[in-house]
Amino acid sequence: MFKCKTAWNKLAPLVRASSTLCLQNARKSVLRHGRRLEMVQRAQMSSGPAGGGGENTLYYVLVGATCLGGGVYAYRTVSGDKERYNERMIDIANRPKQRPSAAEAVTAVVAESKEESEPVVEEPVTEPIVEASIPEPTVETQVTEPVVEASVPEPVIEISVTEPVAEALVVLQSEEPLAPIVEIETKPTPVIIAAHVPEASPVSESAAVSEPAPATESTAAHSDVPEHAAYLLIGGGTASFAAARSIRARDPGARVLIVTEESELPYMRPPLSKELWFSDDPKATETLRFKQWNGKERSIYFQPPSFYVSPTDLAKVENGGVAVLTGRKVVHMDVRENKVKLSDGAEISYEKCLIATGGVPRNLQVIERAGEEVMKRTTLFRKIEDFRSLEKISREVKSITIIGGGFLGSELACALGRRSTDLGLEVIQLFPEKGNMGKVLPEYLSNWTTEKVRKEGVNIIMDAVVKNVSYKNDKLEIKLKDGRLIETDHVVAAVGLEPSVELAKSAGLEVDSDFGGYRVNAELQARSNIWVAGDAACFYDIKLGRRRVEHHDHAVVSGRLAGENMTGASKPYWHQSMFWSDLGPDVGYEAIGIVDSSLPTVGVFAKATAKDTPKAATEQSGTGIRSESETEAVAGTLKAETVAPPRPVQQKEDYGKGVIFYLRDNVVVGIVLWNVFNRMPIARKIIKDGEQHADLNEVAKLFNIHED
Repeated sequence: MFKCKTAWNKLAPLVRASSTLCLQNARKSVLRHGRRLEMVQRAQMSSGPAGGGGENTLYYVLVGATCLGGGVYAYRTVSGDKERYNERMIDIANRPKQRPSAAEAVTAVVAESKEESEPVVEEPVTEPIVEASIPEPTVETQVTEPVVEASVPEPVIEISVTEPVAEALVVLQSEEPLAPIVEIETKPTPVIIAAHVPEASPVSESAAVSEPAPATESTAAHSDVPEHAAYLLIGGGTASFAAARSIRARDPGARVLIVTEESELPYMRPPLSKELWFSDDPKATETLRFKQWNGKERSIYFQPPSFYVSPTDLAKVENGGVAVLTGRKVVHMDVRENKVKLSDGAEISYEKCLIATGGVPRNLQVIERAGEEVMKRTTLFRKIEDFRSLEKISREVKSITIIGGGFLGSELACALGRRSTDLGLEVIQLFPEKGNMGKVLPEYLSNWTTEKVRKEGVNIIMDAVVKNVSYKNDKLEIKLKDGRLIETDHVVAAVGLEPSVELAKSAGLEVDSDFGGYRVNAELQARSNIWVAGDAACFYDIKLGRRRVEHHDHAVVSGRLAGENMTGASKPYWHQSMFWSDLGPDVGYEAIGIVDSSLPTVGVFAKATAKDTPKAATEQSGTGIRSESETEAVAGTLKAETVAPPRPVQQKEDYGKGVIFYLRDNVVVGIVLWNVFNRMPIARKIIKDGEQHADLNEVAKLFNIHED
């Protein structure tokens, strides 16, 4: 480039001089011949006519020389680049070759042996062999392949590879000697290398190579996980099953996948603390079949295994179905890509998703801080495995203490109390309130319930606040704040439920700061393509404000509605869910709305009859899960005019049956039906109307509590 520039600097003045001379000759021609001959004269410059042709020739020579110089420079530059490129490639080719991997070396040996038509025996390697020292422990593998016997003995191929566990290093003959060593003796018989060695060529277990195969293991682990599900339901409880049934009812060809952390198919939880404890069948703990109060037997599972399709066949079945993926937990949600990640790393894409993760039992901080020995002797009651574990413990220990006086704690206390005499078991129940279910029932009814539980054989300790729990001399010591000390063998903590909202962060979902749970709109939708139902949903009640409910009926109804909305129904959640609790087969109650003992209450009671028990209620409805038998039509057929005249309310403390109204601003916001069953639609309508009532005794007549 510099040479071309130098040549141009020398030739440029001559070119300019030649151009100036040509221009002067043209002007002289104009003066001599006039304007008419100007074009002809200019044309003669390009053809080299006589008279000035010498100057034109010099101009052409200079320009041609310049072009020639540029061409020579370009040619020499390209030639030099080509030479340098060839030198570089030769240098690369002469470099020492990299060590091939074990798989490549063995493959090369196999290929060479196949190409040989005659036996060839390699010359022994004369170069010194340097064995590489590898810090990691090595595993020597000798693979002796099966040999096809021929009439003439032929040499047998033997490959000996010394390699570390993580990486096999095989060295073939090359310019530089490398280690480990490969000794090869060839014969025409082809070498077959496979994962499993035939019996004809046994290999000892100590010689087996243990190489990691993450891709194969991952594929095997995820083989039962479908890649896509049109309807993905996270959680395997009541809400998920109700949603799956609702989806299939509206979309018969729907493919629904339920992912649950538990190892069980969807089941109902209420019998775990109720009927299962009163079963006479010794195998009930294993079969999970029980007799309802009406004597009919049923299973705790919603449907048998034959009802479901295999997750691997979900995409193949012609008419869709419901599949359950057990033992898997969803740990991350990608709402933009519409996919979730499981605990084992598998990913599932979806079109519509329901979060029905429920909750986990709360524990006392004093128990969590007490150490491993205390935690091993503490049960947080929630699942089937918890029921089986506690049932077994009740037969092995001498004393069980239940901490908590709510629904679950009181139900378990009554259940274990009935067994206490036969098992020689001491059952203790302690709670900070002044009576059982003191946060729900008015004080007089809570006191009556406490006496009822005591009669079941339970030692009740009220106004008890746990200060410390320790393990000493093979016993748990529970120290209360007032100084009382309780010794026991096992503790059951029944102090509430914490909603599972672990997916809120990855999914970008809002968690309610007051009630907990995912905040949803009136259609139970948390965001686009994501719905929430059951215990984990914090919804807005148009009559009672924002709420979160932890009961079976709410799980059924909210799951059913979420399933409908996932198929395009767009229905709001206006249902007033109910809940029920049974203290054995003789006393039970159903409730709806806000039932808080801190609210003003009005109770109307009557004398109970033989049919005013949970047992009689299930005989009439045909099912122990009373919320499943409800229909709104009942409310329309029951009218006040058909009610018998009221009888005087019992003045003594005999609350056989009755109705308790909970008021806020003189409006009924909650109702408890005490030993009054199958009247919940009426209570639901009263709360829905939201009217003030001057005389609640007249309203109580709607429930027919004075009938014989």
